[in-house]
Amino acid sequence: MDTASSSYRVHQCSKCPGDTAYHCVSCPCDLCPQCKESHVKDLQTIDHDVMSHRDKINYIPTQEICVRHPSHVYTKYCEPCQVPAGNNCQTHRKHTQIDVTTAYKTKRQQHRETILTIRSEALFYRPVLLTGMKADVKTCHTEFSLHQSEMLTKAQKLKDLIDDVVYDLLNNVLCDFDFKHRCKKQKIKMIRHIGRLRRYEHRYVQPAFTFSALQFLSYTKTALPQIHLTLHTSQLSMTESLNKEDVMESLSAIQITERGNRRVGNRCLLKLTSGAELHQSLTLTGVGRCHHISCVTSDRVWVSDWDNNLMLTDTTGVPLHRVKDSCGGFGLHTVNSERELINIDRNYNINKLSKDMKTTTTFIEIAGSTWRPRCVYWSLSTGDLLVGVYNYDTETGKVTRYNQSQQLTQTIQNNNTGRGLYRETRYITENNNGDVVVSDLLSRAVVVTERGGRHRFSYTGHPSGSRLQPLGICTDALSHILVCDYITDTVQMINKDGQFLSHLLTKSQEMGEPWSLRYDVNTHRLWVGSWYNNKVCVYRYITRQDALTDEHRPRPDGHTRYTTPRHNKTHRLNENEHRPRPDEDLMSSSTPAV
Repeated sequence: MDTASSSYRVHQCSKCPGDTAYHCVSCPCDLCPQCKESHVKDLQTIDHDVMSHRDKINYIPTQEICVRHPSHVYTKYCEPCQVPAGNNCQTHRKHTQIDVTTAYKTKRQQHRETILTIRSEALFYRPVLLTGMKADVKTCHTEFSLHQSEMLTKAQKLKDLIDDVVYDLLNNVLCDFDFKHRCKKQKIKMIRHIGRLRRYEHRYVQPAFTFSALQFLSYTKTALPQIHLTLHTSQLSMTESLNKEDVMESLSAIQITERGNRRVGNRCLLKLTSGAELHQSLTLTGVGRCHHISCVTSDRVWVSDWDNNLMLTDTTGVPLHRVKDSCGGFGLHTVNSERELINIDRNYNINKLSKDMKTTTTFIEIAGSTWRPRCVYWSLSTGDLLVGVYNYDTETGKVTRYNQSQQLTQTIQNNNTGRGLYRETRYITENNNGDVVVSDLLSRAVVVTERGGRHRFSYTGHPSGSRLQPLGICTDALSHILVCDYITDTVQMINKDGQFLSHLLTKSQEMGEPWSLRYDVNTHRLWVGSWYNNKVCVYRYITRQDALTDEHRPRPDGHTRYTTPRHNKTHRLNENEHRPRPDEDLMSSSTPAV
């Protein structure tokens, strides 16, 4: 067979006529390098598993030569030393070794999230940041020349001041005072005088005692030369030419500011879509309803219900871990920056579960207090823990802030007139501007305060004056506040100043009645838990402002797009008569209500 005349078919990209180089396992589809870059940047496919075709066909990996034994290749991986090893590496023979290919796959899985972040975030920000950097490079030389000229002027001025001081010191202050020479002269005179006294004493007093002591002293007074010792107390008068303020001004005129890494604001990169689009729907095993959601990663979340069930699940809905002695209620758990679970237990203590889910410690103990924690939120910006508490005796609520050392640093309870801000805090979160956002079910309002505690506004529904029963709340990357309303079965979106924007979601067959919310800052997706069933739906309503991503965005086949009409519950009261109200205690008599 003449191979030179044989034709070979090259696989084409599923998105364009280009040659394929990558394969998406999640879609599945084949991608060229350009479409692959767009694929991993798109928020719809940001967490897809994309691999090169040589990985897909289990190609024979390139063999790497051992640096210690050039005639051999790496075949093993030494786990204690964290380095590859060959068969002849005596140092690692007694250590635990695994196959180098297995070690590679394990390491790749461990760092999968970092790889996804680099692909989807760093590569996306790169062209945006480069544009600003190139503009800065063009103007940098001109601006630096001005600063350089100013620095040289200040340096010359400071040098002149120092030269004046040195000249004045040498010529006007120290010229008439040779302290070392004067001290030596006085020392010589004192030694000579003491010698004379000893000679006179030996000659006239000790041998025959011919002189009395008084006569001897009188004789030495007239016969010996007088020695006058003087103590020089003259002080150096520093010149006034070196002014302290002038020196400080010269030294601090050029300041270096630590700016940190270059960043791009979310408003420059993100925008709202025309409506919320269903990305995924999953049915959970192990919970009756979805009262609260806390995101750990883009594919793992903690979900809890009213019956003290708190479990970790992935996108398949299968329980990965359960927490015992959890309290049933509303916003009773959160996840810190180390991906550790923080939750409220049945004794109203706030516990922390380690990342490996093996160790539980008491983060904050509430023993003997009349204030009971109802909801918690870990601030990713400050590292503080926000806790909404409730007093059963006074039927009032407040918000407390704890630092990472578990110390109480702030209490938010009253407004400027001294009136209480909260009746019962059920859910709590924080906005990008530092505002503390609380869902107060009994007050029928979303109460927003500044980080310092000053009351900003209370949102009571749309239109103004309508009834609102707020449940789950969250904020997104654009500083929008999202809240579930029990009355209209909608997810309402308001801006950071309390202005109503839209009904983002309404009751649907897939979602049921929205009850809990959680926004994933990595994928910009909204997790919505249902009261009606044990389903969690994931929606996309934010996209990136990137021309390449928009042009190559895959079609959302099979996904349902939802509009946002105003809903009213009056036409379906009969079908929901079995559902208890959220402001009633739904716990049994044997379990205390939270």
